Amino acid sequence: MNFQRILIPVAGVAVVLMAYRFYGWLGVVGSVGVLVFWLLLHFTRLLHILKRAANRPIGHVDSAVMLNAKLKPGMTLMHVVAMTRSLGVLQSPKAAQPEIYRWTDGSDSHLTCIFASGKLAEHAMVRPAPQAAQAPEAAQAAP
Repeated sequence: MNFQRILIPVAGVAVVLMAYRFYGWLGVVGSVGVLVFWLLLHFTRLLHILKRAANRPIGHVDSAVMLNAKLKPGMTLMHVVAMTRSLGVLQSPKAAQPEIYRWTDGSDSHLTCIFASGKLAEHAMVRPAPQAAQAPEAAQAAP
């Protein structure tokens, strides 16, 4: 169960009640103002991340290897989108849990991330196998 969905609204109501208890209606106005400001900060951050991601191709990342090194279990999807500056390509059916997203870089390496309830559960990176045609060309070029 995701306790943040319950805990944050309960904490907000508790702050407003405590403000009323100690400062009266002036405390309620102040605490509601602070809570609205906090919500606007999160909303602005979300819009800024999505604005940056809108200008990039879906599922593209500069380096899948670097992204793989930065990922940690428990990161939110919003945090991963902020790091990649791109929305991932959805691999799972829509509105199904867990959600599976994939990001690919220019060398066809791709990173597949599995999100359970919006948090990164696991990730796996796949690199393409080196092609046999590239090896003879490199041997001929060397003197």
